[in-house]
Amino acid sequence: MDVPQKSVELDNFDRKIIEALVRDGRMTITDLATHVGLSKTPCQIRLRRLIETGVIAGFRAIVDPRKLGLDHVAFTEVKLSDTREKALGEFNNAVRRIAEVEECHMIASSFDYLLKVRTPDIRRYRIVLGEKISSLPHVASTSTFVAMETVSDSSLR
Repeated sequence: MDVPQKSVELDNFDRKIIEALVRDGRMTITDLATHVGLSKTPCQIRLRRLIETGVIAGFRAIVDPRKLGLDHVAFTEVKLSDTREKALGEFNNAVRRIAEVEECHMIASSFDYLLKVRTPDIRRYRIVLGEKISSLPHVASTSTFVAMETVSDSSLR
C-alpha cells in the first residue's frame, strides 16, 4: 500500500516556477528566471530543490492519443471478489501491466476500481475487456461507460 507523502513548503516563487513549467516544460532556465522574477542562479537552486523533493516528478512529452489513432475512451467499473490487502495488491500490480489502461483509481463506492481505458475503437476495447481486464486477479464483475466526447482533458494542455 502506498504511504501518504508529507507535503513540501512552497512559496510564491516556487508556485510560479511550477505554473510556468506546467505550461512549457521546455522553457530555458534563463526564460524561467525572467518569467518568475528571479535571477538565474536562485531560480536554478529552487528548480533543483523542487525536483529533488519530488514536487516536480519529471518532464515528458505530451502526446495527443487521438493523433495516434486512440480515439475510443471507456470508463470501466471493476468490482472485486476479495478486497483484503493481498488481493488489492495483486490486482494493482496486474492492472499496471495493461497498456490500454490509462488510469486506475480505487473508489469508495459500490464498486472497487474505476479504470480509464483508451483503445482505437470499440472492437479493440471489447477484446481488452474480455481478455485482459476480466482476467485480472479477483475481478468479480465489470461495467462499462463509453465516452462520446471529451470536453476537457488537462493531460493534453
